[in-house]
Amino acid sequence: MTRPATQLELLIELEPVAAQNLDRHLSMTKDWHPHDYVPWDEGRNFAALGGQDWDPAQSRLGELARVAMITNLLTEDNLPSYHREIAENFSQDGAWGTWVGRWTAEENRHGIVMRDYLVVTRGVDPVALEQARMAHMTAGFSSMSIARDKGADAESLTGRGFLHSIAYVTFQELATRVSHRNTGKVCHDPIADRMLQRIAADENLHMIFYRNLCDAALDLAPDQAIEAITLMLKNFQMPGAGMPNWRRNAVLMAKHGIYDPRQHLEEVVLPVLRAWKIFERNDFSSHGDRIRNELGEYLDKLRIDTARFEEQRDRALARAARRG
Repeated sequence: MTRPATQLELLIELEPVAAQNLDRHLSMTKDWHPHDYVPWDEGRNFAALGGQDWDPAQSRLGELARVAMITNLLTEDNLPSYHREIAENFSQDGAWGTWVGRWTAEENRHGIVMRDYLVVTRGVDPVALEQARMAHMTAGFSSMSIARDKGADAESLTGRGFLHSIAYVTFQELATRVSHRNTGKVCHDPIADRMLQRIAADENLHMIFYRNLCDAALDLAPDQAIEAITLMLKNFQMPGAGMPNWRRNAVLMAKHGIYDPRQHLEEVVLPVLRAWKIFERNDFSSHGDRIRNELGEYLDKLRIDTARFEEQRDRALARAARRG
């Protein structure tokens, strides 16, 4: 296209790609049931506690695992916000509408199974968890609002709904997969680990759907797509941003390898950019090339920031080890 494509034109042109990837997803996904991952017998044992809400001694999870599980669950809880965003930027018709509904239903299972597990095993304080859920869902989430809050100008955000959404969720789904997978490892509970690996497998399939759509968008409207990708990456935040205790919890998770800058760079950002062959493409205009150069500069800064974070983290961990 010689002029910028409208959102409607992008949706029409990319619907066959959406349909193809919807079929691929449905052929690869495996139905599973949240109740199969919850140790219900433990819930019956705890029923004898009467009116006691919770005591930390009841939890089999250490502090890091509790923080990570709460953060991941509250992230999943904000599903209504995510559904609203993709429903507004996609379509309720054809393959788009089918995907929106299917994706929402699959994501909803994640919150169901994690909450059931935590409540039945007495893993976290259920009253505090409910209070945090209410606060986080009331505030909601918007990837565009995050970009705006981090200083993206209004002009750069105008008309970016669809492309911004598919770019954001590509990286977000992969980041969430990494966080769930690593949380399972620190729980030291085979049931929790199996549950979170199952969720991580879903997130990976979701990422592939969005990654393939964004790849097709790069072919259809390369300059618009690279602008959306660059804008999103430069302003990226995880969807849990803004939840109660977010900053403290995110730092703790980064400090102990649940989701840190190195993982963001090497397990999320770079693999996706390589899949899209961003720095090998020759179909950008001079404007697109300039935006791609901005992206390259941002990646250089991200590498420097990552190394600085690791130096600071290692010093902090060494001090903590000396204190014993």
